[in-house]
Amino acid sequence: DDWVEADYSLNSLPAVFQQFIDLDLKGMVYPAGNYTGPPYVAAPFTVPDQSDSMLYLAFSEYFFQTSSFAYYTAGAFNITIAEETCSYFDISTEIFGSIIPEVAKYSVTPYPVMLKLMATEIPIISLEYDSFTVEIQGSMEVFAVLPDSTTQSLFTMNIAANTSIALNIFDQKLMGSLCLNRLQFSLAHTNVGFFEISLLENILSYILQTEVIPSANAKLSKGFPLP
Repeated sequence: DDWVEADYSLNSLPAVFQQFIDLDLKGMVYPAGNYTGPPYVAAPFTVPDQSDSMLYLAFSEYFFQTSSFAYYTAGAFNITIAEETCSYFDISTEIFGSIIPEVAKYSVTPYPVMLKLMATEIPIISLEYDSFTVEIQGSMEVFAVLPDSTTQSLFTMNIAANTSIALNIFDQKLMGSLCLNRLQFSLAHTNVGFFEISLLENILSYILQTEVIPSANAKLSKGFPLP
């Protein structure tokens, strides 16, 4: 895709046996146009001895780790949500101010709100049966959009998210479906005065569930080309 490229070159010559052929593919993912090696070492693994299908594909944790590193380096985890891109409701300082008195005092005039989300660390991948979990550490900065189109930062939050991605293969592509398992917020910085972050958890969880997760699933549904 526009973010990353995959290297499926052979690590060694094909191993030909009487009943099957083994292909040892590299399976490394890079940021598009940037072939710097990721900070991981591939561990050897074996495919279970089965013979009831014509083709078996096995993916190591290394493949998904390099994918996470590549997408993080390319900035794919950075998302901006603005009034014109919010599908379900208008986000404004008036809505935030109705929940947080400090925002209402800071911004008496209602302004549109822009949210900037970003991963602050490389997401951690853990393989499970037919799926994998992703631990994401990130931040969300909330801005008021002023009439002259400049922005004014209201506050920034830390986000810790645990997600799972179910995997399937279709039309020579590896596809996934993202599910949000757990979400935690903490206040990192504020320009409006201290407030209890618990006041915002419901609305922020709703925004992530209705805007970020569907957007991620739309990208995952396009699939990752297989060799």
